[in-house]
Amino acid sequence: MDIIYIEEAILDHPRTQVILERFPKAEKLLIEKHAEVFNPNSQNFRIQKNNPSLILAAKENKKVLSTPMQYETGGGANYYFSHMLNCLYDCRYCFLQGMYRSANYLLFVNYEEFWEDIQLVAKTHANDEKPAWFFSGYDCDSLAFEPVSQFARYIVPKFKGIPNAVLELRTKSTQIRSLLEMDVVSNVVVAYSLSPEPVVAAVEEGAPTLAKRLDALVKLQNKGWRLGIRFDPIIWHQDYQKNYREMLAQVFTALDVNAIDSVTIGGFRLPKGFYKIMRKLHPEHWLFSAGLSESEGMIAYTQEIETQMFEFMLDQTRQYVAEEKVYAYPSYPLPTTPE
Repeated sequence: MDIIYIEEAILDHPRTQVILERFPKAEKLLIEKHAEVFNPNSQNFRIQKNNPSLILAAKENKKVLSTPMQYETGGGANYYFSHMLNCLYDCRYCFLQGMYRSANYLLFVNYEEFWEDIQLVAKTHANDEKPAWFFSGYDCDSLAFEPVSQFARYIVPKFKGIPNAVLELRTKSTQIRSLLEMDVVSNVVVAYSLSPEPVVAAVEEGAPTLAKRLDALVKLQNKGWRLGIRFDPIIWHQDYQKNYREMLAQVFTALDVNAIDSVTIGGFRLPKGFYKIMRKLHPEHWLFSAGLSESEGMIAYTQEIETQMFEFMLDQTRQYVAEEKVYAYPSYPLPTTPE
């Protein structure tokens, strides 16, 4: 890390000081508010992604928000929070490059305030039939920056105190030391986004290989952690049936499928504005032209292609996992099977 920007108000925060000690050679620049570095429109995401800086700040205003539909996995009320914006990886399909002009990592160090807000929201659902779910990893990878942030080490044990709530850590990362070193918390789910290795190589730059993610999953399951499997987004390509079939066999042979908490299948979809920005960043990449169409301001695969992919994935996944554990989030309604 060559440059670290620090909001003046949190310069003396103990967490800030611990993080700064990890980067003794980095240039430290004080700023009043993170927006002056993170928000300007004149930035070039692709150039910054080659050597991103770190911004340390305090998250203000509302910290816990209602989730998009594709983040629901059968719980009660669903919320997400973002202790960090932007990701260490460079997945071509990631909406963050369409949402933000900056590729810098923005880390909010006021974890205690996130926890306070989570507790307040959870309390409103204390008597609900189903637990409220809190998703980490919407605007970042939940574990990729863990050696620096230590966020999972902070937040995971605290969920022991709110039994009618579940924390989901969404990740592709192998940075699982914090989880392996702590006691298992029964209402925490570690959810891995998985893709066939040819897809990883083609569109998930910088992310661990499928084999490495699977190795992390096995270690976590052996430790006793609840696991979620996320095939999201599924990416259409010429050999997608062969590649996804082989991946499913590899994943569900290595894991105890009876102990998997849930499996979700999601499509590749983007708001039209994000898509335009991302295609401009990668004008030659096949991902942004292969089989896509626009509908109601969203870019997704054509209904024919997406329906074919979802029906294939559902059929294959249900050969390994109980149907009630599998959730699909297509852009178009899937055909119903007559009873």
